[in-house]
Amino acid sequence: MSKKAYQSPKSQSLPSRMLLNLMVFTLMIGFIAMYPTHALAEDSDERMAGAPMKDVKSEGDSVYDKLDLFGIVFERIRAQYVEEVESTALIEDAINGMLTALDPHSSYLDEDDFADMRVDTKGEFGGLGIEVTMEEGLVKVVSPIDETPAYDAGIQAGDFITHLDGESIIGMTLGDAVDRMRGKVGTDIELTIRREGLSEPLKVVLTRAVIKVQSVKYRAEDDVAYIRLRKFTQNTTSGTIEAVEELQKEIGPKLKGYILDLRNNPGGLLDQAIGVSDIFLDKGEIVSTRGRNEHDTKRDNASKGDLTGGLPIVVLINGGSASASEIVSGALQDHRRAIIMGTQSFGKGSVQTVIPLPGHGAMRLTTARYFTPSGRSIQAKGITPDIVVEPSKVESLLPKGAYIRESDLHGALSASEGKKANDNDKKNNDKTDDSKEDKEVIKDYQLMRAIDLLRGLSLYNKPHLEQIIEDANTGTAAQE
Repeated sequence: MSKKAYQSPKSQSLPSRMLLNLMVFTLMIGFIAMYPTHALAEDSDERMAGAPMKDVKSEGDSVYDKLDLFGIVFERIRAQYVEEVESTALIEDAINGMLTALDPHSSYLDEDDFADMRVDTKGEFGGLGIEVTMEEGLVKVVSPIDETPAYDAGIQAGDFITHLDGESIIGMTLGDAVDRMRGKVGTDIELTIRREGLSEPLKVVLTRAVIKVQSVKYRAEDDVAYIRLRKFTQNTTSGTIEAVEELQKEIGPKLKGYILDLRNNPGGLLDQAIGVSDIFLDKGEIVSTRGRNEHDTKRDNASKGDLTGGLPIVVLINGGSASASEIVSGALQDHRRAIIMGTQSFGKGSVQTVIPLPGHGAMRLTTARYFTPSGRSIQAKGITPDIVVEPSKVESLLPKGAYIRESDLHGALSASEGKKANDNDKKNNDKTDDSKEDKEVIKDYQLMRAIDLLRGLSLYNKPHLEQIIEDANTGTAAQE
């Protein structure tokens, strides 16, 4: 290599290095100045209140040395990288690298990403319909969103996306990967997926669509109220209140209890998680957020009044239940207000604050951790169900007609006293049995278990027990 091709940083002219350092210093000062004024003031107060004073001189020298290094690397890339690179893109990538190195959820959002995020929280956005995070250099699926291309194609929570249209994810940031998965509605993209338990990768072609998320869905399961929360968006609390009130009217006095389905719910807005928890709680703490200093702790409490009237609740969770979903399930579990059923949740217990940077998008920064009312940390642990129920397929182990019944015996008495069964009775009985056998069964095993549990709990409520005792004492109880 010729001397002309390589020039030591020390051999740069003094004015050139001074100019470069001044540029980097101005850049950093400008970056700091983009913070909201109140954020800077709070940070200053925190240092004065609790943090020990540091050796400003020695720390400052080290910082400026690193800034000098940053400037050197920046100039080398601009001058000698094999392809020309825009200075703005380099700086944005450097900022994003600084944030993503902290944890998987901190990141830099350019103006387009920031706009997409604001649309996302309103419940409508374009893409494939999957919530993702970055883990070990790969994109990991937190959960698919119901009734989206990803959900319909069978993408599952815990899947790892390794390639997009045949190009490896390795080296991409999470933002880059998300940008690649988004695109014009109606266009296709091929995802290569690694799934636990499969030796070969899966290749799935998805067609991009406009994703409209209805965050709350509900229906009556006979005498049980079923409420499904897909995501915590701006209208989730009001939608849940509406669901509770409508189901109370529809089911009426026979209502046994509520199932709150948070499976594959990736989270969303904190205030909506607090609002949903408050619907089912009459008092007490819902969640606390704790930052690096003690006086950063914030506690949110329930207001008086339980809209469900104290009826039993079963909350369904799984590995795709994250963040806000874990706040709700943790609060109801700690207050013994609900039975948590399903499998271990995802374990995202960190708080991200989105700080707008005027003219430059925003930064998403992890600023605190979530804790349940009893003081349990959600981070990297998740919520453990009270009753573990794995997703399963239910099938009958016995063939139809495996048992001989009383009605099959020759000359057996019919249900009407004093009469013998005839062929018509047997036909009617067989018809009734067949209709029961052919009755459609709910395919969701976890939901079946939740419904059975609620109905079982309703058998042992106090008024019902008192009625059984009274019937027994008066001799009106049925005899076998």
